[in-house]
Amino acid sequence: MSYANWPPLYYGVSKQPIFPESETFMASHSTPDPATLLTRLREGNVRLVRVVWCDNGNVIRGKAIHIDALARQLETGACGVGLSAAQQAISVVADAVAPGSGLGPVGEVWLVPDWPTLQLLPYAPGQARVMGEMVQDGQPWPWCSRQFLKRLVQRAAEAGFTIKAAFEPEFYLLRRGEKGLLPADSTPFAATLAMDVHQAVVMAIADALSGQGISVEQYYPESGPGQQEISVRYTDALAAADQHIVYRETVKAIAHQHGLVASFVPKLYEAHAGSGCHLHLSLWQGDQNLIPDGSGGLSDIARAFAAGLLRHLPALMAITTPSPNSYRRLRPHCWSGAYCAWGMDNREAALRVPSNLAPPSPTHLELKTVDGAANPYLALGGAIAAGLDGIAQGYGLPDPVQQDPGELSEAERCDRGIALLPQSLAESLAALEQDAVLLDALGAPLAQTHLAVRQAELAAMAGMTLEAEVELLLDRY
Repeated sequence: MSYANWPPLYYGVSKQPIFPESETFMASHSTPDPATLLTRLREGNVRLVRVVWCDNGNVIRGKAIHIDALARQLETGACGVGLSAAQQAISVVADAVAPGSGLGPVGEVWLVPDWPTLQLLPYAPGQARVMGEMVQDGQPWPWCSRQFLKRLVQRAAEAGFTIKAAFEPEFYLLRRGEKGLLPADSTPFAATLAMDVHQAVVMAIADALSGQGISVEQYYPESGPGQQEISVRYTDALAAADQHIVYRETVKAIAHQHGLVASFVPKLYEAHAGSGCHLHLSLWQGDQNLIPDGSGGLSDIARAFAAGLLRHLPALMAITTPSPNSYRRLRPHCWSGAYCAWGMDNREAALRVPSNLAPPSPTHLELKTVDGAANPYLALGGAIAAGLDGIAQGYGLPDPVQQDPGELSEAERCDRGIALLPQSLAESLAALEQDAVLLDALGAPLAQTHLAVRQAELAAMAGMTLEAEVELLLDRY
């Protein structure tokens, strides 16, 4: 049986039902029909089901349930795995609780499968994956980042909007050599030679993503040696964050099987391009995309949403670029979004409005100040909160910047209100601590713990060389 040819179980991130005769079979978070679920898993020779979550440090973690134990759980109607509550206070620097996180050794939460996301793993025969959500005493746990995003999606719906999104990650392929890890090639941007060199691993990644219900759109070698970009199609907000988790897991697993190391670390090499994870966003009402104004510009709703993103961006960066390593990448003239500005097709602005080959155009916003250190549920939820605040408050969008902001004089930038964004994690954390809108959206428990985790990382990584940071983060992101 070829796992690569299996579609996702049930709806997965693609929302395509495997049971067309009963589209409501897995349409809710409820426990599925045990016999049907177990039959499907056994047909796929599944023995372990990974229940996966992403923590405040953006480490993808999981606990696996053996199918025999799952069968017993399904008989009781209560499926899940237990976790220490303190797990959400673990940083990337050590398996230890961050000081001031509000969490400690006392307390148990349950990671409950969200069954519509159940999928076979094409790169791990005998295993499946399901996204988990944290509950305590039968109620959503305030520290759960996935449920945070669901709250913001609901808040958008109550305001009359559907949010669609896609993450656009860049990553490096590395080889282990006598001198340590080295880039897997030395080719320039979009070189077809790199496509040939990495044909096997890239095709395996694309096939594995497609096999898990993710629509692959484009591939090209990026500008750094060994750097790659495989972009995927947008979808509903929660599914977009889920599919980014799937993407990261798949890329790293397939690379490992090909004798390579894949890394989403924001800045691996001082002399080479950093890796972003740009966030593409659009607002909808039913089948209508609310971004374009019909004449090649942004609608009033889109302008207000974009203005909210820019207003809150210094604080939002504590969520979207939340590692000390992130700020090695966020520099002027590096196309990373170092200035709080927006522009049409301006890759130096933090907020780019991409144009399309054919109408309608534009169709979405691209937030460039995001990278692979960000928990996708927190990053997307925070961006939605910022944008919705812009709509609610009717913020005005400044004039677009149609040149490199770094080429303007300081006086010109001041006159146009173009500020250099935080250049350190300490600055963005301080901004988040003062941002009532984002703190309210996160909720006090999650906000306290996220800040504590990132403060712990900031303290632990203080004074580290780039090489030491990379050694620490390589297997985390």
